[in-house]
Order: sequence, then C-alpha cells, then structure tokens
Amino acid sequence: MPGVDIKRDDTVRVMAGKDRGKEGRVVRVLPREGRVMVDGVALVKKHQRAAGRASGSSQAIQQGGIIDVEMFVDISNVQPVCKSCGKPTRVGHRHEQDGSKVRICRKCEAEL
Repeated sequence: MPGVDIKRDDTVRVMAGKDRGKEGRVVRVLPREGRVMVDGVALVKKHQRAAGRASGSSQAIQQGGIIDVEMFVDISNVQPVCKSCGKPTRVGHRHEQDGSKVRICRKCEAEL
C-alpha cells in the first residue's frame, strides 16, 4: 500500500470499528501493511507476568498484572482531521511554485 497520506503526529478520527468516533494522534504508521497505531484507540488487555528477580531477593524488577496495550488499526478505517475546519476529510495534493507537493483538506482546501 505505497503512497499513504497519513503521517505520524497527524490527528485522525476512527470511522469504522469498535472505536468509531474516537480521535487521537497517530503514533506509528506501517505503510506496507496498511496499518496505523493511534493514541488511545484499539486498547486491549494483556496479562503481563512479573519479569526478572534480583539475585537473592524476592522483589520482581517489573511488576506483573493486567495492562492496556494499543494495537494497530487498518488505515482505511481512519481519516485525518483538518486543523482549520475540524472535520474528518480526504487528503488532496497541491503542487506549490517551488516544486514541493503539500497535502490539503478536500473540504476547505486548507493545508494539512
């Protein structure tokens, strides 16, 4: 899935799935797999075993328990949120005079 229009640190809204309607910041993007990791979205419970014991001590170095872990979401289930109009939008492109290509909002034509 080359040419992904969602970048790290973009604000996105989840459009489908169990977390539909939630917004968050993109933490990680895997363009080849077509997946993104969004802060505070797709949380699952993981049972963590207490790791490592210091020699001669009964104290665990890392505490065990049930922790929340963020999972990846399919990139087709999220849309970037425009900074100026505040709505989820598709991404367009505009070529500037200096030869650079910028991402724009399809609704208000503002730069993303």
